[in-house]
Amino acid sequence: MKTISKSIKSLFKPYLTVKNGYKGGKGISSTKENQKTYKLSSNENPIGTSPRALQAIKNALNDLHLYPDATDIRLREELVKSYNYQLDINQFICASSGSELIDLIIRAFIREGDEVIVSTPCFVPYKMFSTWSGATVIDVPLIKENYALDVNNIINAVTNKTRIIFLTSPNNPTGSYISKNKFESLMQQLPPNVVVVFDEVYWHFADAENYVRALNYVSKYPNLIAINSFSKTYGLASLRVGYSYMNIEVAAYLRQICKPFLITKLSLEAAIASLTDFSFIKQTVDTIQSEKIYLEEQFDKLGIQYYPTQANFYLITPPTTSNEFVHFLAQEGIAIRPVDNFGAVGKVRISIGTRDANEALVKALKKLKIVSLN
Repeated sequence: MKTISKSIKSLFKPYLTVKNGYKGGKGISSTKENQKTYKLSSNENPIGTSPRALQAIKNALNDLHLYPDATDIRLREELVKSYNYQLDINQFICASSGSELIDLIIRAFIREGDEVIVSTPCFVPYKMFSTWSGATVIDVPLIKENYALDVNNIINAVTNKTRIIFLTSPNNPTGSYISKNKFESLMQQLPPNVVVVFDEVYWHFADAENYVRALNYVSKYPNLIAINSFSKTYGLASLRVGYSYMNIEVAAYLRQICKPFLITKLSLEAAIASLTDFSFIKQTVDTIQSEKIYLEEQFDKLGIQYYPTQANFYLITPPTTSNEFVHFLAQEGIAIRPVDNFGAVGKVRISIGTRDANEALVKALKKLKIVSLN
């Protein structure tokens, strides 16, 4: 193959040549005969997909030769109803995943040389996408003892180059959340020209008394943007649908760079249908909450060090190195995820599964304890 010329290479943007690609949670194939496998590495819905969404997909299969809706208007109409008309239809923007929305926001507000603040451990695309836009990423780590947000140090890190601050609650991969007092304190102290991206994709699973969403604050703070996803609660991870809500003028600005036909027909119909599948939503949340109780009881019995979670996964400190721990469980048919690249060095994230999956996990952990003792 002919090598490219130096003149072409001179056009390469240096911040795009850094190898920092995103790696999703891995599945596994069993190496043992008749061994059942469980994927607990990607925080997916443990009970499957909304039945209403599946029916909507079936109903749309005969129209695949046609282009999908050019805009997200129908999904936004359903979101307005889902939010009990607390938000205007023009406050919503939908896209092909929450990650696409993160990228959209960064492209809209970031110029080369600007600064973005993140708090590790955090979702990798915040840093990755910001770097792709030529921004300098400033890390203000979460407080290590309980992975709480460090409000004072975030405020101290803000400069005249700061354009975006990424917040996540509940946070991936720690399961921690931002309390009402901390969130209000941060918003009150921030300059109004700093965009706050509040990622709340796991909000359905949060039950802490002082947990807050962006919903009650977007009317007060025009610089606040919330991000949500259909991947978790609704079980549509493979269809890639997300939505955001914010100030109307900010939404109008962002909508100018939304691509036409961005959401596929099947994804759009499934997302619309899933919003009213209330029994499935309840079943999903109830499953996570009941399995949290079961897993914490088992973790306590086995001496597994875990962090309290408001999400559908646990961050744990494994009894061996993270790589050894991941490898051992893979041999037992269970895929989990090391999260060193998130900023939680030496720790692993385990999604909450069905009782069958969780019992298999506990059985493997018991086996690991016996092996370790020997």
